[in-house]
Formats: sequence, C-alpha cells, structure tokens
Amino acid sequence: MAKELFKEAFQYAMKELEKEFKEKNNEDEFSLWFNMKYVEDSIDTITVSVVSDFMNTMITSKGYFDLLQKKLKQITGQNLKIKCLVDKENKEKTIDDIPEKQAVAKETKQEAINKNKAEAGETPKAKKHSLLLENFTFDTFIPGDNSNFAYKASMAVAKNPGKLYNPILIYGGSGLGKTHLMQAIGNYIYSNGDDKLKIYYGSAESFTNEFTNSLTSKKTTQFINKFRNLDVLLLDDIHFLDNKKGIQEELFHTFNALHEKQAQMVFTCDRPIKEIKNMTDRLVSRLSNGLCIDITIPNYETRVAILKKKLEMTGKTLDAEIIDYIAKNVETNVRELEAALKQILAYADIIEQEPTLEMAKNQLKDILNSNSAQNISLDIIQKVIADNYQISISDLKSKKRDKKYVFPRQVAIYIARELTEISYSELGNEFGGKDHSTIMHAYDKIAESIKLDSSLEAKINIMMREIKEYKK
Repeated sequence: MAKELFKEAFQYAMKELEKEFKEKNNEDEFSLWFNMKYVEDSIDTITVSVVSDFMNTMITSKGYFDLLQKKLKQITGQNLKIKCLVDKENKEKTIDDIPEKQAVAKETKQEAINKNKAEAGETPKAKKHSLLLENFTFDTFIPGDNSNFAYKASMAVAKNPGKLYNPILIYGGSGLGKTHLMQAIGNYIYSNGDDKLKIYYGSAESFTNEFTNSLTSKKTTQFINKFRNLDVLLLDDIHFLDNKKGIQEELFHTFNALHEKQAQMVFTCDRPIKEIKNMTDRLVSRLSNGLCIDITIPNYETRVAILKKKLEMTGKTLDAEIIDYIAKNVETNVRELEAALKQILAYADIIEQEPTLEMAKNQLKDILNSNSAQNISLDIIQKVIADNYQISISDLKSKKRDKKYVFPRQVAIYIARELTEISYSELGNEFGGKDHSTIMHAYDKIAESIKLDSSLEAKINIMMREIKEYKK
C-alpha cells in the first residue's frame, strides 16, 4: 500500500471543512466529529483512524465521511473512499467506554446496597427527589440516531458527576427529550449517591424569580449560599436569560463557584448557546466550555421504538398498522407523539372498543392538521411574503439593500423562525448568503418593532395565518 499519496490533500480537505464549519458557527461540531487521523492511502482509498467504535458509527451515520469524500473530490478530482480504523492502542476515553469502566471502578455505596438487595431477591426502592419527575429516567428514554450521543453523554455524566463533561449543554427544539435527559441525570445521581447530596433542578425562569425575590427581600446571602454550594445544578431553558444582564451576572459567579468545587452542571437550551445574541461573552464561554450536544427530530424507526416503549409502560397493545400510521404522520417531536398515542388509547377506553386504524385516523385529524402548520416549508413563506409586499422571490432572497426589499426580508426571517425549526445559519444561506448574526439581527428587529407597532403585529399574524392555510 502506498504511503502518503493523498496525505496533503486529506490535510487540506480537513482545513477547508474546519473553515466552513467555523463560518457556520459550528466549530464544536467539527472538533467532535472530525476527530480523525490520517493513517495511509492507496490509489483509491484513504485510511483514517478514530478513537472508538462508537465514534466510527456516529461519524458514518451523520454523514461526515460523505462530506470529507466530497471535499476530497473537489480537491483531487477523484472519488476516493474512506476506510476507518479504530485506534485500539491509543484509544482515548470516549462516551461509549467511560461510563461502564469508571462506573465499575467507582461503585457508590448506594449502588452496592442496591446490588446486594437485588442478589437477595429484594427490589431496591428508588429514592425520589422532590424537584424531579420519577418517570424521567434513562430506562424510560428511547435513544435513536437523533439523540444517541446525548443519551450516552448524559449516562457518562450521571455515573461520574463533576469529572467527565462539565458543564454539559443539551440543545434542540421543544419536546425532543432535553428535560427528560437532564432529569434522568439528576434521578440517577440522587438514587445512587449520598443522601446529603444537594441537587437543584429548575427552569431558568424559576432561577431568575428566586434571585429577584432575594433582592427585594434582602436575602441575597441565602440565595448565594443555596446555589453556590450545590453538588448538582440542573438548569432548564437557559435561553430565557436572553437580554437579562443581572441574572446572567449571577449565573456567571454561580458557575465559577460550582466549577471550582467540581459540582456537576447541566443546562438545556432551545438553540446553540452562541445563537443567543444578548448573552454575555464570558457566560457563553463558560457554558460552551464543556460538552454541547444537539437533539434533533427522531427518525421513523426511533418514533416506532418510542411508541412501543410507551405501550409497554402502560400495559397496552396496538396493531402494527396503527403504530406505523402514528409514526409516519407525527414527525415533529416526542411530546406530540405521546399525545397522539394517548388520544387513541383514551378514546378506545371510553367507547370500550379495540383501537382500529380508522379510529386512529379520525382521532388524529386535529393533531395532524396542527402539525402541518408546524412543518411549513421556507418556499411557501417566501412566496406569501413576496406576494404581500409585491416583490419577486428572487429579490426577497437577494443581497439587495433597498428598503423595499430589506424589510420584507426581515419579516420573512422572523416568520420562518416562528413557524419552523430552521436555524439562523440555514436561513442565512437562503437569504443571500448572510451570516447567522445578520439573520439574528433581522429577527430581533421585527420582534422589537412588533412591540411598538400593533398594526405590524396584526399584519404579520394575518400573513402567518395565510401561510398555514396555504400549507393545508
């Protein structure tokens, strides 16, 4: 096998990909998934190494090898194959091996007690934390291609709090399982840890309200003592802190205090933390300094697995064709999937009949109509906005700076963010190749204008309704 025939091309391709990911503000994604090393090559194949079987599987399934192959073809003009080896000798600690190895080496006192009870035929009773939902555990979470990384990382954190990935930030759309995984971490640590562990779970809004109350009641010392002496901080929906400088300052100091004492911190957000425009740079830096993971919409196979797990938990059964119908038609998120299943089961119980496919179709009509409004395409949004402002779609998508194009473009961006899950970076590509900060500014400008101009708000609501009806 020839050595280093394409080594320079490989290195150049990696640099180009890194540059592209940085331009889209996805440098963390590049660092994680392109963690591969050149080994050797032949006339049509480049061999690379990665640190684990899990990384190899994830890189392949997420299409990163495909991106590398396309970039290599642009550079060399050849269709080069990528062969992957797992570097067993220099294997680093990764998400798929750390939990099991360290969990065995560091079995907690509570885990040992539970193990002894199980061996004696007793069922160990799980401890319940007052702030956590007891059904939000790792056992009840169904990982798929959309969430497997987040699931494994959360397991690793739960088994080794404060030592592996700290902080961990899980982000993604509503109803995809962020809160479930966060609380599963808390439940695991609480059930298997010392009774004296101080664990706090709450929303960023609750954290803000508690801080505000401490100021008005002059009890800031109690607030500081409570949060800066925690062993585990689980803070949900931190995008709520956008443009709230005072509470951001307090969270910054809380973060530093907890990080210094190796307390585990877990955060969730509805978007990448760097896309929150009015978050202080130093807080963004702290929150990005651990592991940032996104959860996306589950694929068909994962949706089927989720439905089957929910049925198993409730002791119910459904024909495969009904499960298939739900999984194919409810694609938005796990919460909507569960709602659809509950709707069918509840109706069947009430009328005391076995669920049928026809029954499922009738019961899901409203849900599916609602979802269709949420799955609106950007093409329809652009068409409706262009028609309303009497400009062409090409002008709307162009880089033209005339006011008659800029304002409709900003409105289209605002509506797209409100009605779809399209990211700022993707919108930038669709509207003249703009960077994500320009798109964020456009969204914020319309959001602020709506507050001051009720007529604009009314017009936008009319256009949004027109877009939804156009979809139907």
